[in-house]
Amino acid sequence: MSLENKMIRNGVVVSNKADKTVVVVVERKFQHPLYNRTVKNSKKYMAHDETNACNIGDQVKIVESRPLSKNKRWVVLEIIQKSGE
Repeated sequence: MSLENKMIRNGVVVSNKADKTVVVVVERKFQHPLYNRTVKNSKKYMAHDETNACNIGDQVKIVESRPLSKNKRWVVLEIIQKSGE
């Protein structure tokens, strides 16, 4: 898989109940344009996990891919940190 122009996100697995699918929450911080306060924004992505290796709490790196199902457009690239470590 070529990663030249693909978006990569880091996030935390919040659900692994579906087969070969995990839900990953990606949180980003940015400064509000008017109030200059730091704002946290989070978004959930459904990602394909071929080996069912991810558990809840794992930090993962996901990369965009072709549509795999109705809501799945991301694939787990690697597990950065397991939840128990």
